Amino acid sequence: MENVILFDREPARTGLLPLTFTRPVADIRVGALTIRQKWERMLHGTYSWLTQGYLSVKFGISNPADRSNLFIAGDVLPDPRLVAMIPMLEEGQALTDARDDSVIAFRGSLDDFKKAPRQTAPIDVKSVSTVIDVFKLNGDEIRNDFRILTDGVASAPISDTNVVIGDRSQLFVEEGCEIECASFNVKHGPIYIAKGVEIMEGARLRGPIAIMADSKVKMNTMIYEDTTVGPQCRVAGELANAVIQGYSNKAHDGVLLNAVVGEWCNIGAAATSSNLKNNYAKIKVWSYEKKGFVKTDEQFCGLIMGDYSKLAINTSLNTATTVGVGVNFFGAGFPRTYIPSFSFGSPLKMTKCSLDELIDTARIVMSRRHVDLTQADIDIMTYLYNQQD
Repeated sequence: MENVILFDREPARTGLLPLTFTRPVADIRVGALTIRQKWERMLHGTYSWLTQGYLSVKFGISNPADRSNLFIAGDVLPDPRLVAMIPMLEEGQALTDARDDSVIAFRGSLDDFKKAPRQTAPIDVKSVSTVIDVFKLNGDEIRNDFRILTDGVASAPISDTNVVIGDRSQLFVEEGCEIECASFNVKHGPIYIAKGVEIMEGARLRGPIAIMADSKVKMNTMIYEDTTVGPQCRVAGELANAVIQGYSNKAHDGVLLNAVVGEWCNIGAAATSSNLKNNYAKIKVWSYEKKGFVKTDEQFCGLIMGDYSKLAINTSLNTATTVGVGVNFFGAGFPRTYIPSFSFGSPLKMTKCSLDELIDTARIVMSRRHVDLTQADIDIMTYLYNQQD
């Protein structure tokens, strides 16, 4: 069995902030699965990470000295061609990205990996390099993951109170779900419903969509194409081309469009984020690398939100607002389109939050999902908090 080490490479790691403040690149969900989960299903092996030092307390590396290790770039999406080529690498050989010659796969020890590979072969790959990529690629990745997850497996039945529009084979429901009086349109893409999901009466879903384990879709929710709801989430209102990583709430009316939301977040009732400027101009987004706003070629971008952040009821956000880690925002008025990590307050006054209060709140929030806040989680939060000055 291969020992696979998924490594963070630049500029993808920086381009995927604020999500990568608290996880390796490979643990970002795009489609139904995280990038790591895609590799695990397509290339059997034991998986670990090579990431930022402060993250290694939770996401460590296994057997770094083994000269038969396979190092794979965590931002690269697997496909059958890559999965066939990578195990064929011999010690010291690498595959490189045809776009910039950076290494995307290498066989050898960690020490050898840090040196220049002695043999390389360029190859075209598909990768997730920015937070905008997460929602832009999400529809295609839902389709790809649907094929992987449903291959050779039969869907559980749903009751006759539900309506399916299109090919019934494009709706897959795992066991243990509770679904009544909901509408599923699969004419434009598949819908995947994982185990333990509850979809309440009046919900309308238009694929491609993935709703992951133990999440709840509340009554009359509207979920449009290219949307992923990660595990143990609560969603309501309107969602379109939104990717919620997991364990987060958007449990009331409000709009979430062309958005990426991390874990352990809460979006209050009637909170809404714009995804399009009034003049239809191309948007600017916050660049953690440039420490300023940069122009893009994108017309649509909504909320980008890091882990452990909270938005109060009736929050209104301008187009392409980036919210860092551990933010607690409330009050009337539009904030700036970049809210730094650990900010606390309203548009009238923003201060740095208390780390102890943030940890206490995280512990309460996680316990509601029967998940423990570990010392590793606290160490990561503490490191980030001390860097944010």
